[in-house]
Formats: sequence, structure tokens, C-alpha cells
Amino acid sequence: MTLQYLSLPNAPLDQADVIILPVPYERTVTYRPGTGAAPVAILAASDQLELYEEDMRWDPAAHMGLTVLPAYESAPLESEADYHAGLQRQAASLPGEPLLIALGGEHSITPSLAAGRMPGAGTIVHIDAHADLRASYQGSIYNHACPAYRLRQAGHRLIQIGVRSLCEEEAALIAADDGISTWFDRELARPDAWNALLDQLQDLSGQVWLTMDMDGLDPALAPGVGTPQPGGLGWHQTLDVLQAVLANASLDVRGVDIVELVPEPSRVSDMTAAKLVQKCMSYWGKARGFEANPIRAKSS
Repeated sequence: MTLQYLSLPNAPLDQADVIILPVPYERTVTYRPGTGAAPVAILAASDQLELYEEDMRWDPAAHMGLTVLPAYESAPLESEADYHAGLQRQAASLPGEPLLIALGGEHSITPSLAAGRMPGAGTIVHIDAHADLRASYQGSIYNHACPAYRLRQAGHRLIQIGVRSLCEEEAALIAADDGISTWFDRELARPDAWNALLDQLQDLSGQVWLTMDMDGLDPALAPGVGTPQPGGLGWHQTLDVLQAVLANASLDVRGVDIVELVPEPSRVSDMTAAKLVQKCMSYWGKARGFEANPIRAKSS
């Protein structure tokens, strides 16, 4: 099956400005299963989106080449370590200039993707209900409860947004490590805290990776997630974060991932994720001047 976003034909990889990589990995889910079905569901939901993106007031796909790659699958009997090493190689093999958007799958994929795309230490902007700072969980360092810990161990600075579920050990690690900035969900309801977060994001420099666990959002926006929690970012809050990162042309955005979606009958979650992909394309592309590069006739 050929996978497409917005029902658009896939550009040749060497002509792509945006690369979408489906990663339907599901091995360490601990509550609600189904994350492996998310990439196809997100791409299917994108068929119902308009091409015009209203925030930036343009049609990104008319100005940027877009390709959806075949899904990166786990081989039968492949170990967790081998799978993640292979995923890192896959990410590293892709052209470095385009915006990479990976569609999970569970959150354990993020450190492997980032390792393939970020040759040195950078900043991970991490939207999530959970801290994900466990050194291991259920006997595995590759568990979906551990990606932020693995990213920090790799030397990346963490900015965590919307956290409202963590264990005592994770809280102690946050308190002791100046390289982890954690903005808890309830404090972000205060305008001063929200503005301080946006200031921090706008002051970023260098390499950045954006990882979005869908349970970081209000469950009204994403009821279909593996481990839901009350609270969460609203739609416009989420877009503020995306825009602060992706619309900053001085940042070297190495990639984005959207993870932990579990497709559900209402399709609200699928559509939210599909729209987030479009927002990422639009903010990133408009800030980098792609509007001056028409590549196809505008759709009616």
C-alpha cells in the first residue's frame, strides 16, 4: 500500500522538503494497546484536511515537496536493541535538509530517531503528560516510559511541557538536573508561567528536536492515547509551542515526532494528529521562505 499525506503524490526523496516516516512500533505499551495502527490512521485522516493552512495563510503543499516513506517495521524476532539501532540508521540515512516528521508508534522511538538526526547535543522540546524519565521500566531501557531519560543520557537538554504524571525518582531527577526544565501542567494555567515558557522556547539556539506525545494534550482533543491523564494542553497552547519552535528560522530543527496515538472510533485523535502534521509543515516552511517556491498549481 502506498502511503500518502493529504492524498498528494509522493515527491522523489531527493526533491522532498518534508519527509514523513511512519514508525508503527508497538512493543512496550503498558495500558491501552493500538499505537501500531496510528501512522496509517493519521495519514487516512489527512484526506479530510483542506490544503490551505489558516494560521500562516498559505498552502504549504503548493510550495514544498512532500513524501511519505514506507513504514519502518520491526522484523520478526528482532530484539529491542537491534530494532532501535536499525531505526537510528534509517533516520541517519535520510537527507539532512528536509523536515523529518515521524509518526509513531510508541514513545520509545524518539531517542533512536534523534540519535540518527542530531550529531551533537541539542535541545529536546517534549510535550507529554508523563515525565518519561525512568532509567528502565519492566526490565527494559527501551520502554515507552524511558525516552526522556535516554535522551538526557545522550547529552540533550530537555524542555518538558504539560507533565502531570511522574514517580518520586523522576521528580528527584528533575530537581537535581539543571539540564531538565519541566513545566508542570497546572502551573502553565498561570499566564506568567506560560509566558516564561514561551520566552524560553524563543531563546533556543542550535539543534532542536520536537517530540509530541498525544497524551500531553487535553483528552478532549486526543481521547485516543495509550495512557490518558486528566488535564493537558489546549489546542491553541499546543500551536503556540509548535510555532515558537518551528517558525524560528534560526533554529536547526532536526525533526519532529508524534507518538502514543491510539486510533478510536470518533477519529478525533486521528484528525488532531493529522492537523498537527500540517501545522508543523506550515510553520517550518513559511519561516524558511518556501512560499516563494511554487511547485504545483494551487488547488481550487
